[in-house]
Amino acid sequence: MTWETNRRNSIYTQLLRLLLIATFGAVVIFFVFDFTGEYVIERYLQETDYIEKKNQEYVDDLQEYVNQEQIATRDTHKLNEWVKKQQLLFIQVYKDDIQVYNSEYPGEEIWEEEITVEGYAWESYYQVNFADGTAEVTITGAYTYQLYNYVIIGELGISFIFFLVFVLLGIRKKIDYIRKLSEEIELLEGGSLEYKITIKGKDELTALAEGLDSMRISFRNLIRQEAEMTQENQRIVTEMSHDLRTPVTSIMLYTEILKQGKYKSKEQLFAYLNKIEQKAKRMKQLTDHLFEYSIIAGEREIELEELEQYEVLFYDLFSDTCSYLEQQGFRVIFQVKWIDGLLRISTDYIMRILDNVTSNIEKYADRSEPVKICSVEEGSMAGFFFENKIRNLEEKPESTGIGIQNIKNMMQKMGGKCIVEEKEGYFRLILLFPCVEK
Repeated sequence: MTWETNRRNSIYTQLLRLLLIATFGAVVIFFVFDFTGEYVIERYLQETDYIEKKNQEYVDDLQEYVNQEQIATRDTHKLNEWVKKQQLLFIQVYKDDIQVYNSEYPGEEIWEEEITVEGYAWESYYQVNFADGTAEVTITGAYTYQLYNYVIIGELGISFIFFLVFVLLGIRKKIDYIRKLSEEIELLEGGSLEYKITIKGKDELTALAEGLDSMRISFRNLIRQEAEMTQENQRIVTEMSHDLRTPVTSIMLYTEILKQGKYKSKEQLFAYLNKIEQKAKRMKQLTDHLFEYSIIAGEREIELEELEQYEVLFYDLFSDTCSYLEQQGFRVIFQVKWIDGLLRISTDYIMRILDNVTSNIEKYADRSEPVKICSVEEGSMAGFFFENKIRNLEEKPESTGIGIQNIKNMMQKMGGKCIVEEKEGYFRLILLFPCVEK
């Protein structure tokens, strides 16, 4: 997944996209309700006498105020006080068809000769009895403005509720996913490592879930490897105990014979001493193998060397190995093709592996048949194999298989693998290493 894809699918981008969509939806809903509200208000005003009723209410209130205060048409100050108490109201007073008061100009004197009754068709005139006689009053109020304000407030409320609900529903999916991950983490804490973490989406939570699932798999594999290692250790200890018991018993037997002097000749004495020496060497060999195994098994991680050419890594090591085997009476067929590749290994481990291989060849290989060392490639891995004919002996040499197990452990720690094949009297050991570059 590229960086651009991560940015496009990040939680921040998703949240921004959610807010933009919610805002757009809220604006659309606002304009739809605003259009509908205006239409409803206009129809309501056309089909009812709402404005006439409101005008009449204010006229009745003005008449009551005039009666209480005994106001004349020229009492501008008193009329101004009444107008200020009302909300969004505008009045004009006409006496004898001359305008004597206009609430739009509360501080100006109005002369009778200046303004007369216009008599517009859309204006309604109401009779009000002042202290100085009856006058006609026109009232203009912002009643429709109030209605529109109420509608707009309602529209804003509905739009905000839609915005809030849409955002909460969008966030709820992420909250549910987080809650799901929390429940699955609790299952993992309880030891249910076989339970697969739910992975969905392409954002940071997805990356977190993938990391948790990878960690689960790593823990599961680690526990499985530890269980297998424990089982393997128990098997090796059991077999080693059995193998050690045999030479120890023989040594004790021959020692007892020598102590009691139960030998017939000097040649028999030296034969018994020779057998004791052989059994002691066998014990040393077994303990050396066990010590080597304990060291390798105890090494959790190793530091591999820098990348190097295949030929540079193995040329000298193979040269020494072939020379040693030839000195021991073996005929070696060396057919290694130096591939153009880079490997990362541990030279110390390779030297240990070759020591184990040559030791096994000396012990079990038939010297009348050649020992083959050949290169091999398998997918992205490259390496070599050793092949020899198994020697036929009346007394089969004792073997615990711990040497092969050591080789497998060292190959595994280097990221490679060891394959053992035995067929038609021939033994083959294949060593494969991950090839970083070709």
